[in-house]
Amino acid sequence: MGAAIGQILGFAVGVAISPVPIIALILMLFSNKATANSLSFTAGWLLGLFGAGLVVLALGLEASSGEPSDTSGYVKMAIGVLFLFLGWKKWKERPRGDEEPQMPGWMASIEDFSAVKALGVGLLLSAANPKNLGLTIAAAATIGASGLDASEEFIVLVVFVLLASMTILVPVGIYLIMGSKATPVLTSMKEWLIANNNTVMMVLFAVLGAKLLGDGISIVW
Repeated sequence: MGAAIGQILGFAVGVAISPVPIIALILMLFSNKATANSLSFTAGWLLGLFGAGLVVLALGLEASSGEPSDTSGYVKMAIGVLFLFLGWKKWKERPRGDEEPQMPGWMASIEDFSAVKALGVGLLLSAANPKNLGLTIAAAATIGASGLDASEEFIVLVVFVLLASMTILVPVGIYLIMGSKATPVLTSMKEWLIANNNTVMMVLFAVLGAKLLGDGISIVW
């Protein structure tokens, strides 16, 4: 089981480095419904990752011998190519000169979110986001091909979800412990993430895309 956890660590870190969800969460922590909405968002995030992982485990992408199947190899290759394309896209979209970074328009309405809407946004940003979904599929495929029994697969998936959620859980924890005293820390995090979103995502897509493409090729060939 330790070997499987080691293999999915990179995927978990890739999910955790998600500037847009972190910025959205911090904006919720500055809203009038900070506690309810941030906890709902976190619940949606966790459910999205865990649900996507369970679906992939249920499909089973390992060969009868317990080794990774060609299907899992092709899946990883496809995700790798997608990530390389998204990295190129982020490079093309990067701010030039004094141009201000652009964030999604829906963030302007976060102040008016209900707990239900925050839950839905958390679910979408984890399970429907191409990067996070792709990495969760890759992690679950790796877990499924590790030769573990069902209970061990479940435990490794839980570890993956928790590690992948640390950048969501930590700001919420800081807010719940420090209250308004956490504002300077959270503001600094938000401003840095907004300024560096494209660069962070471009590098992340390039590194993860190359790794997944290489992993897939090694399985198939």
